[in-house]
Amino acid sequence: MAFVKRLGFYLFGLAIGLIFLSIFLKKKSEETGVSFCYLPNCRVLKDLRSKKISYSNDIQNAIKEKQIDSLQINQFLLDGDVDFGKSDTESKPCKTYFIENDLNNKTATLKIKSCNNKILIEALN
Repeated sequence: MAFVKRLGFYLFGLAIGLIFLSIFLKKKSEETGVSFCYLPNCRVLKDLRSKKISYSNDIQNAIKEKQIDSLQINQFLLDGDVDFGKSDTESKPCKTYFIENDLNNKTATLKIKSCNNKILIEALN
């Protein structure tokens, strides 16, 4: 068999396999709600969303005064941008993250302390 013919068979089989794999993984992610986060920003936000949320006194006062609500805080955790330059990811027992997002057409920063089983939302700038 000529090399070109074998290469054609290989590429055809590879294409079929990739199609089946993409269909299988898409169906699996839709059923279980699994998302594939490989980038650092996505991984940090996914980790923060999986923990119990508690608020500092400043944030509780801001919620009472209707400067921010829990839906907007969840929006920070869904599609915010983690500023790794400001964040302290090496501290123990709790890491500190600064997450930026648009809030009322202005860029706002949320300061979060992430401990083993909970997060504390400390400040909004």
